[in-house]
Amino acid sequence: MLPEYPTLGGSGARTGPGTMVPSSVKRFGNRLRGAARCMDRINTENRPGGLGMVLPGSRMIIGMIAPPPLRNSTSCSPARLRSVDLVGPEGRLEAVLNEGAPNAPFAAVVCHPHPKGGGMLHNKVVYRTMKVLNDPAWGFGLPVLRFNFRGTGLSQGRHDGKLEAGDVLAAMDWLENEYNLPMVVAGFSFGAAMALKACCPPAHSDPAVKALVALGLPTAAEGRTYTYRFLADCTTPKLFLSGDHDQYAPATQLAHIVDSVPQPKRLLLIGGADHFFTGQLNQMQQALGGWLKEQL
Repeated sequence: MLPEYPTLGGSGARTGPGTMVPSSVKRFGNRLRGAARCMDRINTENRPGGLGMVLPGSRMIIGMIAPPPLRNSTSCSPARLRSVDLVGPEGRLEAVLNEGAPNAPFAAVVCHPHPKGGGMLHNKVVYRTMKVLNDPAWGFGLPVLRFNFRGTGLSQGRHDGKLEAGDVLAAMDWLENEYNLPMVVAGFSFGAAMALKACCPPAHSDPAVKALVALGLPTAAEGRTYTYRFLADCTTPKLFLSGDHDQYAPATQLAHIVDSVPQPKRLLLIGGADHFFTGQLNQMQQALGGWLKEQL
């Protein structure tokens, strides 16, 4: 137990890996220009019987969840979902955009876990993260872009394990050209590592990024450890949100990494949750929503 970091109550089971390999990368090109090819389609993720939602705006307390009043919102209707083709370093990247409120002050991108472990843009943790950022019932209503890394789904190229940070930058470029808004960049597992690498290159942080969210950031996997030394100069507000039973990020290791990075930062551990927040996705959403309300 780490008394200096809050642990949020719950229980969960363990599941499969979501590993990563960090490496220095350069920002992918200049801000990409030109319109992307977009196609409207039915938002099947919002159909009844899907992943569902928890009470929006709940306040996290150690060991319990207390629901305060919902934030005011102009609409609680599902956002339209668009298919988008991004121009990545290795070619086309498959993506989907959940459109936000017309007056949204930020745009967001969410990155999926390791494709060799089955990670893709429809991953449950990625989807639930998108819901917090996009659904007006949570009080944000942001446009949210999800994409498949190179070699995943319909995205072109081959998996590399290091250069996928360039795919994150391509997604950010598209968002900037489409909305010209400051960004929230989030990722889960491998996606968290690539998001951090894209937004926190050595010696500076990206001023367009107003908040970084690292869900289930791995520190040890397949006999390797990851220290994220490139975060030493990252002054962007950062949330590290994991389970205290994450088999790929022991709490003591993750706490050591968080201690080594500059403020502003926060580490939240969900009690009993594993790497994939199995049985604890509601608690994950509540913790994420609470932190975002402080930042945005």
